[in-house]
Amino acid sequence: MIISVWRYSHLTLAISSFLLLIVASISGFFLAFEPILMRSQNVQVDRSDTISLAYAIPLLKEKFQGIQEIEVDDYDNVIVKYADAKGVDQKKYVSAVTGEILGTPQAQQPFFQWMTVVHRSLFLHNTGRIIMCITAGALLLIAVSGILLVVQRQNGWRRFFSNVEKTGLFHYYHVVLGRLSLFFILALSVTGIYLTIFGFTYKATNIISSIDESSLKEEPFKEVANFDAWKDLTLANLKKLQYPFSEFPEDYYYVKLKDREFYLNQFTGEVLAVQDFSTAYRMSDLSLRWHTGRAGIIWALILAVNSGYILFFIYSGFAISLKRKKGNTKNVFRETEAEIIFLVGSENGGTFHFASSIYKRLIEQGKRAYLTDMNKFNLFPKAKHFVIMTSTYGQGEPPSNANLFVEKLSKYAQANQVTYAVVGFGSRSYPLYCKFADDVDNALKKQSWATEMLPLYKVNDRSPQDFGDWLTAWTQLIDCPILLPRELQTPNSQKLKKLSVVERTPLNSEQVFMVKLESQDVFSGDLLAIYPRNDHRERLYSIGKIGDHILLSIKLHEHGLGSNFLYQLDKGDVLDAKLIKNNHFRFPKYARELILISNGTGIAPFLGIINENYKKIPIHLYCGFRRESSFDLYRPYIESYLENGNLKALCLALSREGDQRYVSDYLLENSARIWDSLNRGGVIMLCGSLAMQQDVVCILKEICAVNHPGGYDKFIEQSKILFDCY
Repeated sequence: MIISVWRYSHLTLAISSFLLLIVASISGFFLAFEPILMRSQNVQVDRSDTISLAYAIPLLKEKFQGIQEIEVDDYDNVIVKYADAKGVDQKKYVSAVTGEILGTPQAQQPFFQWMTVVHRSLFLHNTGRIIMCITAGALLLIAVSGILLVVQRQNGWRRFFSNVEKTGLFHYYHVVLGRLSLFFILALSVTGIYLTIFGFTYKATNIISSIDESSLKEEPFKEVANFDAWKDLTLANLKKLQYPFSEFPEDYYYVKLKDREFYLNQFTGEVLAVQDFSTAYRMSDLSLRWHTGRAGIIWALILAVNSGYILFFIYSGFAISLKRKKGNTKNVFRETEAEIIFLVGSENGGTFHFASSIYKRLIEQGKRAYLTDMNKFNLFPKAKHFVIMTSTYGQGEPPSNANLFVEKLSKYAQANQVTYAVVGFGSRSYPLYCKFADDVDNALKKQSWATEMLPLYKVNDRSPQDFGDWLTAWTQLIDCPILLPRELQTPNSQKLKKLSVVERTPLNSEQVFMVKLESQDVFSGDLLAIYPRNDHRERLYSIGKIGDHILLSIKLHEHGLGSNFLYQLDKGDVLDAKLIKNNHFRFPKYARELILISNGTGIAPFLGIINENYKKIPIHLYCGFRRESSFDLYRPYIESYLENGNLKALCLALSREGDQRYVSDYLLENSARIWDSLNRGGVIMLCGSLAMQQDVVCILKEICAVNHPGGYDKFIEQSKILFDCY
C-alpha cells in the first residue's frame, strides 16, 4: 500500500508538471555551461586568499585615478570600475597584484539572457517566478518520492547502492541513474525554491541612515593601507568595495564582504556603520552559487548532467508507466450621512486611486461611505469608521492636502466613539518610510474618541500584495468582503499616452543623460509618470518643454528602475507614460522677476521655463553641479537663452572644481538682491534634491528674518517661493 501511494504520487507529480520540468531542465542544461565559459577566461586572480585588501585597495587606486569601485565576481575575477582621462566610465578585469588590465567584461550573451529569463520566470515576471517555484516544489517532491521508492525497491537504506535487478532497460536505468542523481536534483530543487522565496520576502536594510554625520572626523588621519578594517581580510573575502565620490567626510568607503557590509571614514578608517548578513542572506548567496554552477567547473558539469538526467527520467518514467498500464468616483452621501469616512493624503493623486477604488466597492454594496482630503477633516456626526490613507512627502512631511490634519484632529473631537485604520504609502528605499503615516497613527492614539481597529499598515511601492493584506483584514472586521480591484494591480492604461522618442543623449561624466519626446498638451514644470515594469511601480520626472519637445534630464543609477528603463530607449521607440499637471510649478505669469535655483538634473524644467519667457522678464539662474563637464549637457540651451535675452544672468556653482562652491554660497552673497526681488514681485523657484532644498530654505529664512520677521511665511502663502524637489 505504501509503495503504491509513493508510486502514484511520483507519477501524478510528474504528469502534472512535466512540461514545465522539460522547460526548466533544458534551460538549466544550457545555463550550466555559462559559468564554465566564464571560468575559462584567463582573468582569474591566482590565490586570491593571499592578496590582502590593505595591498590591493591603495594599489588599484594609484593605478586607476578615477576609480569608483572594485568588485570580485562569482568567478573570482577582479573588476575595476573607473572613469578614464576623458571622463568616460570604464569597466575592466585587472590583476590585483600588479594592477594590469587583463580584459573587458562582456555583457551576458543574448542566448544566456534568454535562457535565464525562461528558467526563472517564463517571461511572465513574478507570476512566472511563482510558477517555476511551484515546479521546483514538484521536483522536490518527485525527488523525495523517488528516493523512497528506491529505498523500498532495494529493501532499505543499507542496500541503496546495491545491484539493481534488470527488469527492463528503461526501468533499470531509471533506478540506477536515479540513485546517482536524486540527491543532486534534491539540492537543485531546494535551492531553487529558497531563492524564489528569498527574492519575494527579503527586505534590505539601509545602514547608512544610522551614520551620525555630525560626528564625522578627519583626524587622526590614516593611510588607506593602514586601516584596521582591512586587517586579516583578503580578496577572497571581498564582494564589492566603493571608493568615496569626493574628499568630503560625508563620502565614505562602502565595503561588502561575504558575511557583512560596512562603511568606513575615508580619513580615519573608523567603522561608521556595520551590519552582519543574516543567515538567510548567506544561505541565499550559497544557494545561488550552487543552483547556477558558479561554485566551480566540476559542479557546473554535474548540474548539466543532472539536468539531462531529468529529461531522461521524464521520458523513461512515462515509458515505464505506459508499459505498466499496457501490461496492466463622486460622493453619493453627504459627510453628515456617512458612516465610513475615507480621509486621503496624496501629493500626486496615487493614494486617491487606492482609496477611490475601495470607496466605489463599498458604495456598490450599499455602505454609506464618504471620501475627502485629510485637510477637510471636520465633525462627522454619524461616522463609525475612519480610514486614513496617506503618503509621505519629502523628508517625512505631510502631503500638501494633509498638512493641517493633525492640528484639526484635536480641534474637531467627534461626538461618537469612532474606530480607525491608518494605511501608509511609501517606499522602503527612503529612510523615512511612511513617516507621516506614523505621525497620524500616533496622533489618533491620543484622541479619547478614537479606537484603533487595526495596527498601522504600510504599503511599499504601491504593492498590491501589501494593500491586499490590509484590505482583507479591514473588510473582515466591517463584515463586508471586498476583493482587491483589478485596477489596483496594473496601471490605468486609459490614462497612458504614447510618446515617441526623438532623441536620447549618451551619458556624461556624471552618468546623466537627456531624453527628448514628442510634445503633448503639457507645460514646463509638469510631471511625466512612467511604469517601467508595467505594474504598480510609478516613477515621476519633471518636464521641460522646448518647442515641440518634452525634455527630461535623468541620472542613471545602477539599479534604478526608471533611469535604466529610459536609458534603454532609442530614437523612434514609443513610450507609454502618464502626463500629470503640476500647476503650482509652471511659469508664474504674475512674476515680475524670476530667480531659478537648481542642482543636478533639477535644471530640466527650468530649461523649458526660461524658453517660455516671452515677455523677457529678468530671470536669474543659480545652478549647481560637481564639475563644469556636468554642465556641458545643458550649455547650448543656456548660452542661447543668454544671447536672446530670455535669461539675464547665470551663476554656475561647481562643488568639485575651481573654488568648490555651492549654490547656497552664492545665494548668501546675493542676499540683498534676493530680498529686493521678492519685495518687487519676484518669484523664487527651486528644483533639485531635498538636501539642496533644506539648505536654500535655511538661507531664505535667514534673509527674511534679517529684513522682516515673518516674511518667509508670507512669501510662501503668496506663492512667491515655489518648490519641486525630490
